[in-house]
Amino acid sequence: MLGLLKRIGVTCATLAFATAAFAQNISIGTGGTGGVYYPMGGGLAAVLSKYVPGMQATAEVTGGSVDNLKLIGTEKPYIGFTMADAGLDALKGQDKFKGNQVPLRTLMVLYPNRMHLVSVEGKGVNKIGDLKGKRISTGSPGSATEVMAFRILEAAGIDKDKDVKRERLGVAESVNAMKDNKIDAFFWVGGLPTAAVTDLANTPGTKIKMIDHSEVVAKMNQKYGNLYVEDSIPKSVYKGMDADNKQATVMNLLVTHQKMDDKTAYNIVKAVFDHKPDLVAVHKEAENFKLENQKAAASPIPFHPGAVKYFAEKGIKIN
Repeated sequence: MLGLLKRIGVTCATLAFATAAFAQNISIGTGGTGGVYYPMGGGLAAVLSKYVPGMQATAEVTGGSVDNLKLIGTEKPYIGFTMADAGLDALKGQDKFKGNQVPLRTLMVLYPNRMHLVSVEGKGVNKIGDLKGKRISTGSPGSATEVMAFRILEAAGIDKDKDVKRERLGVAESVNAMKDNKIDAFFWVGGLPTAAVTDLANTPGTKIKMIDHSEVVAKMNQKYGNLYVEDSIPKSVYKGMDADNKQATVMNLLVTHQKMDDKTAYNIVKAVFDHKPDLVAVHKEAENFKLENQKAAASPIPFHPGAVKYFAEKGIKIN
């Protein structure tokens, strides 16, 4: 009997350890390899694994925001990058999340995501109206690029199904398709610079054209809420740009399920801000991880209580 109890005790202890270990194994939903989410996610995984006691974090390649939000909806231990517009859709259970609300909480506001509408010289695309009749990529399935691209086309009076020949490619695949003369333009929303776009701009014999579209922002906000701002990509960012590109920007968020415990949420946010230089070394967009950006107005998704606690300690009142 004593031996049986000992064996039961060992089994229970093992299960308890496994459960505790599982709770500290965090997966990070990122994006495609040609964008900013993926390297940033790798840097974040390294920071969390190194500085949060007992935590092992791994970055996963995904289609982007929509995929990340769906992964969080499984209630498995996920955190993920998302654009604010896709996150709000998930929270409300609308558009790509119709009938499948995801009870999200924001851990922190990250950096501005700038919409790139990219073509090259010789394609006949000089303004957004020129997309009619062209073959374009609107982003990969499962990406917030696709969500925002559809909204931009709609606001510009372009029917995504009738007025263009549409491909669904990630940024790296879009660049390759452009090089192979298979598409005339592509949408991509991401940080600056995006490696794949830099690659296209630096391709010998190619002159990049960044298409202005900031004029549609007001119409987008009128329908979807004040999620977008008129912004610009400086001409110094990508080789061959003749002028600053007037475009639409949306904020990026780091989010998780509302069921994440407060201590874990607190530790994640603390690790990011305590070791921000480690992330800047991975990608300079991490310079935009700022305490002063952490406010309810910057996120349409409520902040996690664990994050609120950390920011309060730093003198930042969220609500």
